[in-house]
Amino acid sequence: MNPITLDGYLDTAPEPGPHPAAAHFDLIRLLDHQDTTEPDSCAQVFACTTETPAATELILHRAQLGDLLHISGTVTEPGSPGTPPHLRVHAIDVLDTAPITTLGATVLERYGTYVLVFDADRDRGPRCSPPTP
Repeated sequence: MNPITLDGYLDTAPEPGPHPAAAHFDLIRLLDHQDTTEPDSCAQVFACTTETPAATELILHRAQLGDLLHISGTVTEPGSPGTPPHLRVHAIDVLDTAPITTLGATVLERYGTYVLVFDADRDRGPRCSPPTP
């Protein structure tokens, strides 16, 4: 296990874990440069868990999909190909909130630093939010 600190976006709705101080979620980190082994990849997904009470409270009750998070923890490389690395989270801070406040039937898709928001409730096409600095 290697210590790591990174910034990434909350990519899945957090779920409570097996006890009150635990939670599971996915984090997507946009890569600054393209990986030479996977030239079409511009993002890396981490399967995250936390058992730290403060981090669990933040991720379950205050964070929302699409928020930019600053996370510290330890990472374990995947055991099999196609499986995301596992990140055991020790601390979380929200750096920036998502461009929308309610998701309903909304879908977020990331393309590099841009986020496309498909809002099915309003029968509108995609909106593109500006890149996060």
